Amino acid sequence: MSQENKAMINNNENKVLVDIDNRGVATVTLNNPDKHNAFDDQIIKELTLAFEQISANQDVRVMVLASKGKSFCAGADLGWMKRMAAYSYEENLVDANALATMLHTLNFLPVTTIAKVQGAAFGGAVGLVSCCDITIASNKASFCLSEVKLGLTPATISPYVVNAIGLKAARRYFQTAERFFADKANQIGLVDEVCGVDELDGEVEAMVNVLLSNGPVAVKAAKKLAQDVAYSDIDETLMADTSDRIASIRVSAEGQEGLTSFFEKRPAAWINK
Repeated sequence: MSQENKAMINNNENKVLVDIDNRGVATVTLNNPDKHNAFDDQIIKELTLAFEQISANQDVRVMVLASKGKSFCAGADLGWMKRMAAYSYEENLVDANALATMLHTLNFLPVTTIAKVQGAAFGGAVGLVSCCDITIASNKASFCLSEVKLGLTPATISPYVVNAIGLKAARRYFQTAERFFADKANQIGLVDEVCGVDELDGEVEAMVNVLLSNGPVAVKAAKKLAQDVAYSDIDETLMADTSDRIASIRVSAEGQEGLTSFFEKRPAAWINK
């Protein structure tokens, strides 16, 4: 990571902050609380840069996506939306592609991603949450796919949201723009854990510690495995592929250490790192 890029994403005047601790836990924080962390082109650009740099950093093992203030993210910034309304089709396409690239980068980060949702997550913010592997929300969190209220659709985020909540729930909430809360989000699969707002930091930290106790190479491979085999036909090709994956990781240095430490009844080497 260049010093120039570090400065770009760690400057307190920027709308996205990045911190990486000595455990390899990266925290990406939306830093625009006065506007409820609403999206604009600058935030999209800074998030994309942050995710790209984390993806390239071999020392990062977990990423937490968080935000400052009462709201997680209020969706699109009103000023940005006003500008987009005056854009041509071609300009809108460029703008939409930037958002699509950011979401794709987040969704396919090689490390485990945790969304830490303390408050409202509207519009595109539901896309951010859907792109993360694990979502922990406070009981004050609320969600809304609000686009149709403005005569729009949640097009760019739709693949990730449908993947997270399923087709049936997506058909409802894409069309109704209803606001729903953490308990319902948990019920439909958007949120994994719900806790009190004062417990949110502790719950996220507990999940981080669970992840850090596992083999770092294996965790990355397990994430890719889930994405690669999802919705695939269970045929000879898939059987051969999954057999190759388990055979390869068994004979890898980490696989050998994991099995040896288990049989020797001692902590694996990565736990002490």
